[in-house]
Amino acid sequence: MRTRSRSRRAIAVIAGAVVSALVLAGCSFGGSAAEPDVPPQTEVAFPDDVVKGLQDAVTSAMGTSGSSGAIVGVWAPWSGSWIAGLGTQRPDGGGDVKADQRFRAGKVTRAMTCDALYGAADAGRVKLDDPVSEYVSGVPDLAAVTLEELCDGTSGIGSYSDQLYGAWLSNPKRNWDPRYLASFGLGEPRPTPPGDAYKDSDAGYVLLGLALERATEMSAADLLRTYVTDPLGLAATSLSDLPSSGALQGGQSMPNAEGALDCAAPLDLTGVSSSGGFTDAGVVTDIRDLGRYVQALASGSLVDDEDRFAHPLPVSADGPSWYTADGGALIAGTLIGQYGKMPGYLTAAFADPKTGLTVAVVLNNSAGDGRVAEYLAWQLAAIASKAPAAEGETAPEAGLPWTAEQFGEAIASAAVCTPPASE
Repeated sequence: MRTRSRSRRAIAVIAGAVVSALVLAGCSFGGSAAEPDVPPQTEVAFPDDVVKGLQDAVTSAMGTSGSSGAIVGVWAPWSGSWIAGLGTQRPDGGGDVKADQRFRAGKVTRAMTCDALYGAADAGRVKLDDPVSEYVSGVPDLAAVTLEELCDGTSGIGSYSDQLYGAWLSNPKRNWDPRYLASFGLGEPRPTPPGDAYKDSDAGYVLLGLALERATEMSAADLLRTYVTDPLGLAATSLSDLPSSGALQGGQSMPNAEGALDCAAPLDLTGVSSSGGFTDAGVVTDIRDLGRYVQALASGSLVDDEDRFAHPLPVSADGPSWYTADGGALIAGTLIGQYGKMPGYLTAAFADPKTGLTVAVVLNNSAGDGRVAEYLAWQLAAIASKAPAAEGETAPEAGLPWTAEQFGEAIASAAVCTPPASE
């Protein structure tokens, strides 16, 4: 079924004409400054009871995921904000976690790669409905798959991370060729035609990055810098490895001789190569940049295309009706964002474009399911959504289709480590 891509084709043509006119007038989308279009943030802290609820949720998730540290940012424009580093770099110490440390953004990279696609389309370098095979050689069976379908996650292409994850742990410094990564996903069956259904596909976003590099003659790192980080002023965000110092240390608990996870001594994965993620999950960032970025993503501040999130599809056949995907992002109720797992880190970030409610979080142990970070972000959003209005502000009436307790229980049920008993 090609309805989604074809419905956008006419829009793309019209948009291209408008962009051309703006360029002739001296305006340009690529590289121009951008500001998240969300309500202004009141410059006060959350009330103490809200902070306690948020902190308790994070520390509980740290315990069940085996994480010694976490960094979190929560912004509710009508009430306040909370940005904090919690815990220590390693279970045995290593220094306190600081809120300004950098970490892996995980699959938030997907949304940024889609931003680059739309930016390149605005600049006339590609069209959204161009076939992948026009830019990536050696994949003739992708002639029916468009660049937009790679972005939307509807190409039908599979994933490589489950097949290569063990190699990332055993050889963290290896430099991975993007084509080699994509080959694992390309080798998986494709049960549905392109455009019919959403399917989580890291290989699809790697192929999208390769196609954009070929079409624009820019590196993937330069593409994200041009269309995402420079316009938003995200100085701590880049497609690169983590710096050798000043980063949140990430690890993964490994099985001991008895087969149980050793949560006291995780394998250090801070220095793992970003090449295993490339344009699917290779970006590094900090919590303030991540919050600002997801606000821009949700509010459409980087992409001049109102159709980007207009045709969401269910993330899974048996999932809740409020959980869908489109445009390189996940849509949970009124929140738009992404989550993901890369060696050493579980990361999630979501924002509500109307209320400005924004949550960004990272945990520094990747032994558990990546959804733990997503569940934690939703739990924090539920807590913050009920925060009272600060003086002179008005709290929004709309709520979320879940409770904090619901996802607190979901995190507990996904535990890989047993939190130490409280004294």
